[in-house]
Amino acid sequence: MQNHSNTGVKTCDTKPTTLGFFSKFTKLCIIMSLFGLGSRNQKTFRPKKSAPSGSKGLQLKKHIDATLGSGNLKEAVRLPPGEDLNEWLAVNTVDFFNQVNILYGTLTEFCTSSCCPTMSAGPKYEYRWADGVTIKKPIEVSAPKYVEYLMDWIEAQLDDESIFPQKLGAPFPPNFLDVVKTISKRLFRVYAHIYHSHFQKIVSLKEEAHLNTCFKHFVLFTWEFCLIDKVELAPLSEIVESILQG
Repeated sequence: MQNHSNTGVKTCDTKPTTLGFFSKFTKLCIIMSLFGLGSRNQKTFRPKKSAPSGSKGLQLKKHIDATLGSGNLKEAVRLPPGEDLNEWLAVNTVDFFNQVNILYGTLTEFCTSSCCPTMSAGPKYEYRWADGVTIKKPIEVSAPKYVEYLMDWIEAQLDDESIFPQKLGAPFPPNFLDVVKTISKRLFRVYAHIYHSHFQKIVSLKEEAHLNTCFKHFVLFTWEFCLIDKVELAPLSEIVESILQG
C-alpha cells in the first residue's frame, strides 16, 4: 500500500530525497551505468531460488542468460516466439527475485531498523505491509522488516506449485498474472528504497553498475508486459523515463 508523508525518513547512508532533488552527480552516475554489467559482491539476503524445473523453466532460463549476454535488454525481455507467456513470466519472476535478493544482501548491515525505521522511497512515499492473510490490515514496519516480510511472502508464492507449477504440463492458476503483478510491484518498492536511501552506499561498494543494470532489466520487462501501474513508478520516475527512452 502506498501512502504519502510530509516528512523525510532518516537513514544512515544519505538524506532522504526525491529524485527531483538528487544531485546532478548522482543522476549522472545512475544514467551512465545503466548499461553496466556484473557485480563484485554475490552476498545474498537468503538462498537463491531456482527456475521452475518441471516445465520449460531451465530452457527459458538459458534463453534469458544468452540474450542478456548480448547486451540488448529490450530484446531480451520479449516473449520468445512460440513460448507460453505464463512460463516466461514465471521464469523471469524467479530471476528478478534472485536479483533483488543479491542487491539487498549487500545492504543488510546498513539498512537497519534504526537507520530506516519505515519502508520509504524519499519523503513522499512510504510503504506499509499487508499480505492479506496473516496481516490483513497494512502495518507500518521498518525497511528491513518490510523486506523480510516481502521475501518470505514471495518465497511462499514461488514454492506453491498451485501458483508456480513445477511439473510439465501443469496449468497455471487463473489469477497467475495478478500474482506476478503484485510480486513485481513489491519488488519495485525495494529498488525505490535502495535508490532513495542507500545509493551512496551502493556507489561506495562499487555496485552501482550492477544495481542499474538489474533495475533496467526489471523496468523493461515489467513495462513490456504491463506488470506495474505507472503511478507506482513515481518514486523513480526520472530513472524509469531514462530507461524507457534509452
